Amino acid sequence: MVETINIERVKSQSHRNDVWILRIIHNAKAMVGVSILFLFIIFAVLAPILTPGDPGNFVARGSLPPSSQYLLGTGPYGENELAQILWGGRTSLEIGFATGLVATFLSVLIGLSAGYFRGLANDLLSLLINIFLVMPGLPLAIILAAYLPSGPVTMVGVLSITGWAWGARVFRSQVLSLREKDFVAAALVSGESHFHIIFSEIFPNMVSLVVSNIIGATVYGIGAEVALEFLGLGNSTSVSWGTILFWAENTTALMRNAWWQFLPAGLCVGLVGFALTMINSSIDQVTNPRLRSESESAHVLRKYKVRPGRSTPVISSYE
Repeated sequence: MVETINIERVKSQSHRNDVWILRIIHNAKAMVGVSILFLFIIFAVLAPILTPGDPGNFVARGSLPPSSQYLLGTGPYGENELAQILWGGRTSLEIGFATGLVATFLSVLIGLSAGYFRGLANDLLSLLINIFLVMPGLPLAIILAAYLPSGPVTMVGVLSITGWAWGARVFRSQVLSLREKDFVAAALVSGESHFHIIFSEIFPNMVSLVVSNIIGATVYGIGAEVALEFLGLGNSTSVSWGTILFWAENTTALMRNAWWQFLPAGLCVGLVGFALTMINSSIDQVTNPRLRSESESAHVLRKYKVRPGRSTPVISSYE
């Protein structure tokens, strides 16, 4: 009986994941966000081909305005600003996505454990989450970055430490609800280990939350990395969107009306943040029944001939 319940639950969860993925694919906001983000990733990957060489090299006279030779002009010391933007995007995106993954891993590990276990373990983990929640994230990151060796690994570590607590709080709340479900009780009765129950029974029901948290932590990682680099707390000799803004501020680009030295980098940060926010918002919209419109759901179900059952929709066939 327990085995039958578990099999049916796994099938039901698989169908549920298929349906919300289909809804995301047909969500206009998600497609806009994915398109913008994909464009930035392509440019970052192709940076060595589009602008070969060291982006920090001095190629011409400093502070030249945009021209046919230098599409985004030159930096204060004669760097090619287009090369700086493309190579800087590699660094900022790598740090942002790495922060999203590491922070979410910590959130999942601590949040699931705090929600599942009872007694002293729950109290200690909940206390740890609350301590990091009340700590101001950016000032703490500034202090850590100021005393630790500069570099991308340090930056990812600092931002992950200061950015995991909100996700852990959400995951803990979700696990507290799922722990009382019948399939968890069935797994306990069948003698399954705690590790198996947490990651094979409970975790699959939180996939959309985990994806959403990765995107949210990535937005935080990119924004905080740029802020720390702008304040001079990163490696100023490397090239990232944050260091571009740092040198533009140090050389008074705004006072000199050298808009090409700070505006493109600021727009890149804003557009990537906008794209990730659009994706995150669409995931919340299609996975939250309160936000999902009935017309959108009916359109997707009709298009893919999804046959709604008594619990979760099941995809019967594709056109």
